[in-house]
Amino acid sequence: MTEPFVPDLSSRPFSMTIERTMKAVASGLYEAWTQGFDKWFAQPGELIMKPEEGSLFFFYNRHDWGRHAHYGRFLELVKDERVKMTWLTGAPGTHGDETVIEVELKPQDDGTLLRLTHSGFSTEEACKGHEENWPAALETLDEALRRSAWP
Repeated sequence: MTEPFVPDLSSRPFSMTIERTMKAVASGLYEAWTQGFDKWFAQPGELIMKPEEGSLFFFYNRHDWGRHAHYGRFLELVKDERVKMTWLTGAPGTHGDETVIEVELKPQDDGTLLRLTHSGFSTEEACKGHEENWPAALETLDEALRRSAWP
């Protein structure tokens, strides 16, 4: 399938990548990124998300992290392997820039290697802020999957 319109990131060169070995299996992580955001990142009851390429999503993140609106659309979905999506927040997040997140999932003997690349920041400051915050979000995700029967 052809990817829906991908934003031109050429004028926004800042990008970050982190890797983490997650204890969860790839299928659980894929579900968490495509339909279970309200189990770990979004405030329950404040998520609109349909896991289809080209589909829009909206949510407010968990209120204990501050209340920030997030918008985007799914660009590419490869079940249990990859999620590629746009990601847009206000200040202090992406400052209104439509960034791109790609999550790659690789099964390992001890869980799943999750590689998250977040691209298209217009400032180094915004990029560094996300680079500092994504590890805590991934820890929250791993904990949510460990402590429940979900998915």
